Amino acid sequence: MKNLVLPCLLVICIGFQSCKNEEKQKAAEAAKADGEKIVSTACYKAIYEKDTLDLKLNTLKNGKLSGDMIMKVAPSTIRTGEVAGEFHGDTLFVDYTFKDNVNKDKTFKNPMALLKRNNQLILGNGTMQTTMGVTYLVKDKPIDFDSVKYKFDSAECASK
Repeated sequence: MKNLVLPCLLVICIGFQSCKNEEKQKAAEAAKADGEKIVSTACYKAIYEKDTLDLKLNTLKNGKLSGDMIMKVAPSTIRTGEVAGEFHGDTLFVDYTFKDNVNKDKTFKNPMALLKRNNQLILGNGTMQTTMGVTYLVKDKPIDFDSVKYKFDSAECASK
């Protein structure tokens, strides 16, 4: 009888522990979903010669940003994708994950830095490096926000 009590007690303790882990996991998922709720939306447009860039940014409750960007680069390249990132001071660092109309089956991912100056977002030119298939902006090299092509001005958000 004593030999049977100990294994039963052990099984009961393991059962209680797994229930606690499941509750913690559900609470963490609920907190993550709550942090990903959209607080505000802003739209921007940049025009340079025959190029047009449309950017829609959603500010999330957790302070991060997500959104969509369409780059229509002359003469015929159109890149459509999503941006995700966050502000560090007055600079927005995002990853732009996109597909273009030439390589429809291939997905590309580029880092971008946008400086918020007055009511504009200025797309900077920085040195990029690829390591093990991941492209990123080199930290030791400054990002140029002065001699740039694309300056995003506030625009009306298109309703879908």
